[in-house]
Amino acid sequence: MSEILFKGAKIYFEAHGSGAKVPLVLLHGFMEDVRIWDRIVKELKKERQVICIDLPGHGRSEGVSNEHSMKLMADAVNEVVKSLGLTEFSIAGHSMGGYVSLEFLKNFPMIIKSIMLINSTPLEDTVEKQEIRERSVKLVGNNKEAYVKMAISNLYSEESKKELASEIEELKTRSCKMKAKNIQAALIGMKNRTNYLEELKAFDKQKVILGGKQDPILDIVELQRVSRGCECDFHSLDNGHNSYMEDLDNLIKIMHFID
Repeated sequence: MSEILFKGAKIYFEAHGSGAKVPLVLLHGFMEDVRIWDRIVKELKKERQVICIDLPGHGRSEGVSNEHSMKLMADAVNEVVKSLGLTEFSIAGHSMGGYVSLEFLKNFPMIIKSIMLINSTPLEDTVEKQEIRERSVKLVGNNKEAYVKMAISNLYSEESKKELASEIEELKTRSCKMKAKNIQAALIGMKNRTNYLEELKAFDKQKVILGGKQDPILDIVELQRVSRGCECDFHSLDNGHNSYMEDLDNLIKIMHFID
């Protein structure tokens, strides 16, 4: 458990394990934190160092700006890996963490060994999605707790809502501790992010996209099409958007193959 200062704000991270494989950086999604990786880290740390970072405004990391752009968050990740002396590593990100991973790839491609997008996409927001994020910023300002609970519930399949009720409630409780301004900053950052198709296609090392068959946020058919266009390996998972909770065993099996 460690911290660095980034633009005057504390950024929290954890480094676990060691091994022959290059280190792996794990980046959580919107309104999540490093704890989503706990069960995955237990497995992966046996063969490599695993670094989990609370992105700005999330978990135990402080907010930095009124807009937490993908560039700002990737720069925070870069400061963490520099503090650890890493010169090469693999990176995997869930949802928003995938966007940050792609921004990192855009800016620092030479130090990335492989990249994995988990329930994430290199595409930018559609106009409709941008409008939804704008409305969400207002909703957070009016009633943060109601927004958080609604937004998290919408990530899961109906089956998962029943089977994982207690785990979902725990995630909601943690997410409700976020400051409203930090939730808004992340929403604005995601709305304004760019398209990363060209950067991902140009990357000539291992690149993997994982999609959920019942993901209500990202259409698996479109993800498969994008994967083919970017020459990425594609793996389908059986459930919804939060596969680290809904399809954990299969996710761990796939992640063992990250270079």
